[in-house]
Amino acid sequence: MSQFNVNTEVENDLVILITEGYLNNEGGEMISNICYEHISNGNTKFLLDMAQTKVVNSIGVSILIEIIEKLQEVDGKLGYYNLAPIVDKTFKIMGLTKYSSVYSTKEEALADF
Repeated sequence: MSQFNVNTEVENDLVILITEGYLNNEGGEMISNICYEHISNGNTKFLLDMAQTKVVNSIGVSILIEIIEKLQEVDGKLGYYNLAPIVDKTFKIMGLTKYSSVYSTKEEALADF
């Protein structure tokens, strides 16, 4: 699988993480490190643009769940957009969509944040 990369954009108080590659333990740790750093600086709203992430494994999902739990402690919010159909299905099966939001587009996500 390809190497995982994350680019970060900050728009007002919203942190957008643009992911690229296979979201496994390495990718999940990269995302969590970025999120935890921003949370410690007072940011509590995060969006993941996953257009370039076609596969997520169970470890990647478990790390996202840990981020969701941390965000619940600070009244934060996590959302995703541009999900591949298999990733969308995985998130639904694993229960992520009960505690975070899935959007079709960035515009739809921004309207809800």
